[in-house]
Amino acid sequence: MQISGSSALVVGGAGGLGEATVRRLHGAGAKVVVADLADEKGKALEAELGVRYVPTDATSEESVNAAITEAEALAPLRISVDTHGGPASGGRLIGKDGSPLDLDGFKKTIEFYLTAVFNVMRLSAAAIARTEPLEEGARGVIVNTASIAGYEGQIGQLPYAAAKGGVLGMALVAARDLSPLGIRVETIEPGTINTR
Repeated sequence: MQISGSSALVVGGAGGLGEATVRRLHGAGAKVVVADLADEKGKALEAELGVRYVPTDATSEESVNAAITEAEALAPLRISVDTHGGPASGGRLIGKDGSPLDLDGFKKTIEFYLTAVFNVMRLSAAAIARTEPLEEGARGVIVNTASIAGYEGQIGQLPYAAAKGGVLGMALVAARDLSPLGIRVETIEPGTINTR
């Protein structure tokens, strides 16, 4: 994968894992766009490293496309990494009072942790597919963040585990869909990370 001289979109790039990814890609010569809603941290990274911060809502097609447009203006977009986090509902399927787990909270968690990942992946894939292939036919790579909870969620993590299991379920299918275009799809499954 040609990192140097390529553009990289890091969704959630102002957070712990995202920030580390931004720093690593920037250090390897990528033109990095930090796509996040954490304005203070995003602007601080922009000032420190010279990367581009674009306020981005991963659940919005318009917002993600605006970040992609910024990335494409810097260099050919060949790297998309999604590390975004946020609120997740939880609780046991049946509470101590006998009430069922909240449906709206489940839906919001799926929207944020699964549907938004799909949104970023599909829009990034379309953009990367527009680039000229490199010498061996490769165009780029998409890296999504699932979680160990997608395999083995803990008590009270049902909505989050379901969302992350969905991200895992998309991985191989997306890789097969995009391989003829020279786009790889990777999914990482971190355990607990000691950041907010």
